[in-house]
Amino acid sequence: MNIDLDLTVVGSINADVTALVSRLPGAGETVGGGRLVHSSGGKGANQAAAAARLGARTRMIGAVGSDAAGREMTGALVAAGVDISGVEIVDGETGTALIVVDAQGENLIAVCEGANAHVGIDAIEFSETETVLTQLEISLDLVAELAEKVRGYFVVNAAPALTLPAEVVDRADLIIVNETEYELLPQLKTAKLVAVTYGADGSALLEKGERIAFAPAVPTTPVSTVGAGDAFCAALTIALRSGLSHGESLRVANAVGAAAVLDPSAQPEFEALESYV
Repeated sequence: MNIDLDLTVVGSINADVTALVSRLPGAGETVGGGRLVHSSGGKGANQAAAAARLGARTRMIGAVGSDAAGREMTGALVAAGVDISGVEIVDGETGTALIVVDAQGENLIAVCEGANAHVGIDAIEFSETETVLTQLEISLDLVAELAEKVRGYFVVNAAPALTLPAEVVDRADLIIVNETEYELLPQLKTAKLVAVTYGADGSALLEKGERIAFAPAVPTTPVSTVGAGDAFCAALTIALRSGLSHGESLRVANAVGAAAVLDPSAQPEFEALESYV
């Protein structure tokens, strides 16, 4: 297949601080024996890095702080092949995610937005042929602004689950959520096209609430699920925009997500998308 796609990701860039432990702590509980990992993250940056590695021409619109973490995060995006000319450097700290991952790959995440609060698109132009992917680790006002300004194909990863402005639901060409987010957002039953992931049970595409395609998951033993959803979003967007059918696009995205869970990083290395078809 030939990937000829201009993809812009508008979203968060975070420095991930991850504790790898045997099991997740309960409320008020301390779990010892962990291993600490510092890595690149943020849902926006994760999706941009995955998209570039999968073969799309990818630019990132976001913000980092003027600290060492900001330089590291932008360096990681450049290494992945992402155009960072739209990443603003602001005074203050880069966004940070505090993550705990257990031996089964399950996680708990707390996000401190930092520089992500300053992401803006006032000076950004979007072409009619450009695909734009965003998430909800930036402000809902900015997502609503994107819905008005984007001229091409518009994709929203509605995570974390927040009630979307009606104009965003109506405008989005594709909304991507996991099964929990779908249940928390009943408004998605009226959306044009929604992709829902079910973890080990696969993924589906729904049109106005009716299932039109399904693909089973690729069996695997996860190391970490932190970046899997973001890799799925990037892969599904590229596959659909490259002309694959609904079912084949889901199968490809599931395969990319399965590859992602084998890596403890939120921004794993990937082969070109063709390798997962």
